[in-house]
Amino acid sequence: MSSPDPQVRAARNHSTSSAPRGPVVAVTGAASGVGALLTERLAASDEVRQVIAIDERRGECASAQWHILDVRDPAIADKLRGADVVVHLAVDLDLGTDPAARSAYNVRGTQTVLTAAAAAGVHRVVLCTSAMVYGALPDNELPLSEDAELRATAEATGVGDLLEIERLARRAPRAHPGLNVTVVRPAVLVGGTDTALTRYFESPRLLVVAGSQPAWQFCHVEDLCGALEYAVLEKVDGELAVGCEGWLEQEEVEELSGIRRMELPSAVALGAAARLHRIGLTPSPAGDLAYTMYPWVVSGSRLHEAGWRPQWSNEEVLAELLEEVSGRHTVAGRRLGRKDATAAGAAGATVALLGTAALVRRARKARRRL
Repeated sequence: MSSPDPQVRAARNHSTSSAPRGPVVAVTGAASGVGALLTERLAASDEVRQVIAIDERRGECASAQWHILDVRDPAIADKLRGADVVVHLAVDLDLGTDPAARSAYNVRGTQTVLTAAAAAGVHRVVLCTSAMVYGALPDNELPLSEDAELRATAEATGVGDLLEIERLARRAPRAHPGLNVTVVRPAVLVGGTDTALTRYFESPRLLVVAGSQPAWQFCHVEDLCGALEYAVLEKVDGELAVGCEGWLEQEEVEELSGIRRMELPSAVALGAAARLHRIGLTPSPAGDLAYTMYPWVVSGSRLHEAGWRPQWSNEEVLAELLEEVSGRHTVAGRRLGRKDATAAGAAGATVALLGTAALVRRARKARRRL
């Protein structure tokens, strides 16, 4: 048999060399938020062969292969067959979700994804938690290394779930030999997000607890996606922290934002926050306040050593956050309508905290009438 024409052979070689040879990557929570951004990014990458997108509804990335199902469904194992890497982003940290339901979803979902990935022959799972798992404490080093002890407690929104996800990540390689688990921990996440920490900047005054020394470090969602892509492509592994370079002191934040502070004694601020949350007037437990009081800045050294660099500075991310929350009004973590915000006035944060006793009495009277 004669050999193929040189032009045909060259065309075949070009076709073979131009085809992506990278991993097949499955992304859970792919229809919205960070999951949607990462799905689009990976689908456009020459280093990724294919993206499998999993969510309870179909997203907008047309080039991904979509599977519509709940991540707690064991059938997800069939959808992961052929994938090399799974990025699990189907985690609910919504302030409005019932805490018990949120924990059940987050923990069971992560357990199912890890088990299903191992059963499907996936060799790497990338989980995303938060730098909040290090805890916000007055004696924290600035910055914290990735190997720093996880000293957070379950007193802040979703942190208990994130700590359990971290425990599952550490146990998974022992339970499923051959499965590599990478954990990515972003600083205060900004870019279409709604958390107790982003709502802090919706208040008419920045609440500062007397005697505290906060340090603010942000992470733009685009930088988080870049870090997740590094993990997907196995450029780095292990436990990774991600955020902007350095941090901002509280005074710098106030100067850049143009929002003045309202300083309160620790006992008043924490006690009032706890009571407001207990009677259902605010979505944030008192534990969230610790993350505005003490530092939890991370170094991101492992990503830096691998060649990754943030594209956003803390100043730039803060500016974007302020633009995003413009026109929103939040007092003590509770988002208000325009009429309520006007009534609260410039000293709304103080009114909300110092007026807790009146709010509690009003709530008790309302219950008695029922």
